[in-house]
Parts: sequence; C-alpha cells; structure tokens
Amino acid sequence: MNTLKVQLGERSYPIYIDSGVLSDSARLNRHIKGRQVLVISNTTVAPLLMDRVCASLDPSLKVSQVLLPDGEEHKTLGVLEQIFDKALEDNHNRSTTFLALGGGVVGDMAGFAAASYQRGVNFLQIPTTLLAQVDSSVGGKTGVNHPLGKNMIGAFYQPQAVFIDPDVLDSLPDREYAAGLAEVIKYGLICDPAFYEWLQHHRDDFVARDKAVLSEAIKRSCAAKARVVAEDEREGGVRAILNLGHTFGHAIEAAQGYGSWLHGEAVSAGMVLAARLSVNQGWITDAEVARLVQWLEAMSLPTSPPKDMSAATWTEHMLRDKKVVDGRLRLVLLAQIGEARIVDDLPRSELEAFMATFSSA
Repeated sequence: MNTLKVQLGERSYPIYIDSGVLSDSARLNRHIKGRQVLVISNTTVAPLLMDRVCASLDPSLKVSQVLLPDGEEHKTLGVLEQIFDKALEDNHNRSTTFLALGGGVVGDMAGFAAASYQRGVNFLQIPTTLLAQVDSSVGGKTGVNHPLGKNMIGAFYQPQAVFIDPDVLDSLPDREYAAGLAEVIKYGLICDPAFYEWLQHHRDDFVARDKAVLSEAIKRSCAAKARVVAEDEREGGVRAILNLGHTFGHAIEAAQGYGSWLHGEAVSAGMVLAARLSVNQGWITDAEVARLVQWLEAMSLPTSPPKDMSAATWTEHMLRDKKVVDGRLRLVLLAQIGEARIVDDLPRSELEAFMATFSSA
C-alpha cells in the first residue's frame, strides 16, 4: 500500500494507492461518518464497480445510489440536481457521506454536491479514470461547467480520503487512458524535471500499459500535486502552475462543445501551445518542444488546436477563464523544462497574433 498525505492542517487527508484497495473494507469504512452513504456514479462505471464497492461497505449502513449520465456535456447544474434529489428523497442528514465512484466529472459534481448539501457533508473519492486518479480527485476543486466557461461554478472542498486502485484502469478505453497521460506529463513539465526524464525513458512502457510503470507514475503525480496543494490550497499563488495548458485547453473545450474533445486531449494541445509561446519568450527551445510533441503523439494525443477557432474566439474564451484577475489574463508558461512560470503581462496583441498562426478561420 502506497499512502500519501495532502497536508492541509485539520483538513489533511490520505491518498491510498494499491491494487485491490476498493475491497479494503476496514480502510474504506474508517473514513465514513454517520450511518448513511450516498454512492454517486455514472451509467458506465456503475455496472463495473458499484457492487464491489457496496460490498465493502459496512452492512449496517443505509446506502443509496444515484447514477448520472456519462460525459463532460452532462456536467451541469441541471444534472447536479439529481444528486440533491436522491439525497433528499432518502432523507440523508448532515452526517451522511457522499462517495464519488467515477472519473473527473463524477468526482467534481459529487464534491460540489457534498460542499453544498446541508452546507457541507463528508466526502470520499474513488477515481476510476487515469485523469481523475492523477489530478482531479486530489486537491479539492469541485464544480460544474457553464455553457460560457468550464468549471466556472463550484467550490474548494477537500475529500476526507482518496482511494486509487490502478487495476480499475484495465477496462479504461484507449482514448481515456491517453487523456490521463496528458496530466501525468504535466507534472514533469511544471515542477519535476527528473520525473519528466523518467517519463520520456518509459514512453514505450506507457504505450504498452505496463502496470508497474503506470502505478509509479500515479504515485509520483499524486505526490507532486499534494505538495503544490499543501503550499497553496486555494490557488492564490503557486497552485496556478497546475494549470499548464489549461487556459488554452478550456477554451478548446468550450468552443468545440463539451465532450467533443476530452479534457486531457485539450490540455495536451494546450501544453504544446504554452510550450511554443515559451519558445517565443526565449525560455525553452524548439528542440524541447519537439521532444514533448513526440511523447504526446506516441500516446495518440493531439498536439495542435482545432483550426476552426479564430483569434477572436480564443480571446473571448480565454478572457472568461477563472485565472483572469482584474482583466489581466494569467498564463502558465515554461521557464525551463521542470519549472513553470506564471505570466500576467503578455500584451493581448501578441497573444492574438500567436493564436492567429494556428487558425484558418
């Protein structure tokens, strides 16, 4: 059992990483408060894992289930109400535990529901996609999308524990698996050059889904995120580096329609854009960008943005991003491989000219 800890004082919590951890009844029940549990999953994951997780719960608990439709396009306030409806129908009180069983969409929505229901209830994460395991299940960002912007409605709300079983990834479709790897390589790029080199060395192992290599990558990714979150829980400073590629990526997702591009796919193209913009600033080299592109393409990830987005469309969506402060867009670029830099003084004309080079619109 690999156990990490997100150090947040009284809100600190463990991340358990191990094959079979979903069947560790003693560990799971240790983090349940009260006598009620609402398991929140979706129509794809529940048939595969719901029975197994529920069998690990103490039989004396009152367990309810709510299944959400699968997909980023369903990450909305309207669908969120299904969670509240079920909790109220089954008379869940404020000592209940909400348990998220699914990928990033389920985790974000369950967390936001937990933050809101009766002003805050106990919350556990069981992420079932690679992207959720290495990124969204850790750190307490919860919320839903709005048609005009991704994750614009939400709250910071930490889980009480995260349970990661690498074995559940065996059934993960190749596209979803690749999308998760985009977030993995992000950690090497922003804060861990040794990890970045390790990822480059094991490129073929990731293509082959080598379990030992994948488990190590999950552990090192979670450790990196836990360090950053412990330093800056609410993204007032250094935590913004976790958004490498995300300002560009969120613009892609919103402009193309949620679900058209997977989040990790949009982040992949966004990281390459950030890297190319870093070259323009004289901080990294074209050769370093080419090496990143080769790794991403080996994982079948996109490395170019959609051509049908005009510079005006990019600007419209990027200026609506949560990282805009007093009208100033903050971008995460690369000072060097393994070191991110937050930039808030890039002239808008320079950004628009840069984006225009990638558009045929």
